Amino acid sequence: MENTVLTAIKERRSVRKYKKEQISDEQLQAILEAATYAPTGMGMQSPVMVVVQKPEMVQKLSRLNAAVMGSDGDPFYGAPTVVVVLADSSRGTCVEDGSLVMGTLLLAAHAVGVDSCWIHRAREVFDSPEGKALLKEWGLPEHYIGVGNCILGYRDCEYPAPKERKKDYIIYA
Repeated sequence: MENTVLTAIKERRSVRKYKKEQISDEQLQAILEAATYAPTGMGMQSPVMVVVQKPEMVQKLSRLNAAVMGSDGDPFYGAPTVVVVLADSSRGTCVEDGSLVMGTLLLAAHAVGVDSCWIHRAREVFDSPEGKALLKEWGLPEHYIGVGNCILGYRDCEYPAPKERKKDYIIYA
């Protein structure tokens, strides 16, 4: 049984090299709107998405993320757009809610012809003093936690091939 959603799930890949070209506003709005429909605990919609497209802010986030790894590379792989997913830590399902938003962002991007990758270390970045300062700058309370960074752009590489699925992925009990 196949349909467009199942096909998109199977075909989407994480991309780790991007062109400088910015994604279209129409694509961005479609991706963001789709993510607002991600399931959340009790329908409380605890996550927020912060869209970053200004090159200097993308670079700042990249630098903070790289510092968590002890690196000076670009963990955002040159992507021109970063969607930072944060969630209200007072909600018991904040990590799960934010993760569902992240997954929906990735699939929605694929559906509209935009490449993406989930970049971790948002939790550590927004636990830092610089991260807390960004939360304040963005009008968010300090109790919001970083769930992930969804980088968006157009790939500047071959589309990755899927890895073979492991044999014991599904267990019937």
